[in-house]
Formats: sequence, C-alpha cells, structure tokens
Amino acid sequence: MTIDERIQRTNVKSPPGGLYWLLMQVTKVLNRLSNTHFTYRARPAEEKGSIVMIANHASRVDYQFTAPVCWPKKLNYVVGYNEFFRFPTSLLLPAMQVIPKKNFTPDAHALRQILRVIAAGGNICLMPEGMSSITGMAQPVIPGGAKLLKKLGVPVYYSKISGAYLTYTKHCLDQRKGRIEVVVDRMFTAQQLRELSVEEIEDTMNRLLAHDDYMWNRKAHVRFDGKGQMAKKLDTLLYLCPKCGALYEMDCSGNTMRCRRCGNAVEIDEYYQLRPIGDSVCPELVTDWTILERQRAAGEVRRPDFCHEGRVRVGVLPEHKVLTGDATSLIRGEGTLRLDSGGLHFDGTLEDKPLRFTITSAQLPTYGMCTDISRFYTFVDGRFLEFYPEKGDVLLWDHLTEELHRFQGGKWQDTPYRHRED
Repeated sequence: MTIDERIQRTNVKSPPGGLYWLLMQVTKVLNRLSNTHFTYRARPAEEKGSIVMIANHASRVDYQFTAPVCWPKKLNYVVGYNEFFRFPTSLLLPAMQVIPKKNFTPDAHALRQILRVIAAGGNICLMPEGMSSITGMAQPVIPGGAKLLKKLGVPVYYSKISGAYLTYTKHCLDQRKGRIEVVVDRMFTAQQLRELSVEEIEDTMNRLLAHDDYMWNRKAHVRFDGKGQMAKKLDTLLYLCPKCGALYEMDCSGNTMRCRRCGNAVEIDEYYQLRPIGDSVCPELVTDWTILERQRAAGEVRRPDFCHEGRVRVGVLPEHKVLTGDATSLIRGEGTLRLDSGGLHFDGTLEDKPLRFTITSAQLPTYGMCTDISRFYTFVDGRFLEFYPEKGDVLLWDHLTEELHRFQGGKWQDTPYRHRED
C-alpha cells in the first residue's frame, strides 16, 4: 500500500500508555530547557470524561504546552496530513495514534477519527488556527472549528502560549532561548456548548486565543538569545520597505536590515525591539510591520485589474518512501501560478504531464507552510501540492490570497481581536 492508503485505512485508538508516559518525561525536560512556566486557572486532568484541548498555535512544538497540562489524560492530536510523509514523524505520529488532517480543506477521514476518539471516551487536541503562527500573531480560527466543538459536546480547555513564537520563529528555524509562559484555563463546559450558537462559540475562541508575541514581550521584556543573528531571514517576513515601499529589497545581516533601494536601515535587538538607524523609519513592532504589508495586500486585491503571478516549482508527497532531512516534498513539476479575481490558477507540468487547475477564492482561505516561509502548499482535488516561487515572495502570496478571500466574502474573515493580556 502507499502511505496515503495506509493513512486512509487506519482507525486511531487510545495512545499507548508506556510510550506516552516516556514522551511526557522527555517533554518535561524540553520545557525546562526552553524555560517554560505554567499557570493553572483550571486543570484539565481533573475533568471527568472526555475533553478537547486547544491552544493558540504559537510554534512548531506546541505539544510541549498542551500534553503535560492534561496528564494523566492522554491526547489524540490532530496534525497536518503531510507530516506523516516525513521521517521521523512518519514513525512517531502513527505510534502515538495521531489523527492526520488535510489543512484548510474538508477531510472526512479526519472528522471520522475525531468522532471515534470522543465516542470511545478519549481526548482530542487540535489547533483551531490550522497552522502555526507565521507572524507572531494568532490568526482567526478556521471556519468549522466552532461547529465541530459544538458537535463533540465535551468540555473544552485551552493553553494560552506566550513567548513560544519568539523562541521558535517561522522565518528563522534557529531556537532562541528566552522564556515561555503558558496559562491553562477552561473555555467551555459541555452545557455552554449546548446553549451557545456556533457564532458565539467562534467569537469566544477568537477572543480568548487572541495573542501577539511582540506585544506580550513589550511588557514582559524577555531577552531571547539570537547569538547576534536576530535579523536572520527576517526579510522573508518583513518584505515591504516602510520608507520607499519597495518589495523584497531588504538585506539582512546580523541584527540589521537595510533596504537596497533607498538605504532605510533598522536594527532589531534580543528583545525583538526595532530601532531605526539615523533618519530611517520603521514601525514600533514587527507585527505592526506585517500589518502594513497586509494592508497593502488588501488594497491590491481591490483593484479591478488585480493580478499577481510568477514561476514556481511544484512539489508532491512521496507514495512509498518517506522524506528525510528538511525536505517537505519531491519537486516534480513547474509552471506559472497566477492569482486574480477568478482565484488561483496554475498552468504547467507535473510528473511530465500537462497540469492546469483553478481554485476559486471562496475555496482558498489561505495556504499551509510546512517549516519556514520558503514555500507554501494547498490541496487540489485532495492532492497535496507545494509551491516554491522563483522570486521567494511566499508571504506576499499568502497575504494576497487571504485578503482576496476576505474581500470576496469568503467564510474566513478577520476578527477585531489582536491581543489579549492574561
């Protein structure tokens, strides 16, 4: 059988007790090493019966901040489908009875497994944003998450995670040790889920999970050890020059960013504070900078002649042999990707055959990003396709796609919540 066939034929069970206990011990060590501190306003472990555990998806290691707070309850995690095609997660995730989910697209198999776990008296952990934070801010919960919680009808607890993104940023995969704070609380009782509407549940999720790590650290003032490389790959995140408006002209070196077009220079220190050099200009926070980029994208998609296109290489998941190292797909095609008022269009080849497709904006709220901001993926007729833009403008594609979806009335709209102090 192919890897996909094995996934589709597998029914998850309760995670194995011995292995789960062992991983809890490893997690305790990891939390000590990352200087993680927990505050409990409610304790999920004391809840009788099944629960759902959720969190703001701060980083790629959020299991560290959700599993220990529920122990001795064991969690069946819901994790991106593509992670089952990479070593060593291809071994660990099935062993731990993790549920694979095709992100940002309907997935009947994942839904059946979630319902199966709760019906058997188990516990689920999922991240309602669908993907770890790209910018350090929490994104709105994906449509359907509130409806799922209401259908499951069991108490919902959450971890509010601060500092994890600044430790494990999306643009740079280096670990920068500082401090991580996790507040654990209950979000809904079973009765509240019965009484509240889907809209009220979704609004509560967005409000309680709203977080901006840069706003948090402005008050917490935690130093993160960047080893003199705080600006490393920051140009993939901060691609817009705040002075001249040039795109992808920022040059990064050490702790400094400089625009090749106009010379605007900015320093970032180990508290993630920005400081303009000389007569240069910059926003106060990194997230303020990304908001400027999003506002620009929102204006672009409203133009009658809006069109963004570029050459891309295309990656697919393997059928039998899993990926190793940093690989997240196998490059098997190339072509032109275009985004306009009609949606996302591709014209090129895949595995030596012509390939053309269109995904409307209503069907495409956002993209997934497996590791850093160097490529993005979506699902076309249920098949994983990963795109590597020649220009490296990944976050621009992401901003334009999300804002086009929202402008055209898509279900995944922005929320008024940016940051909530705990």
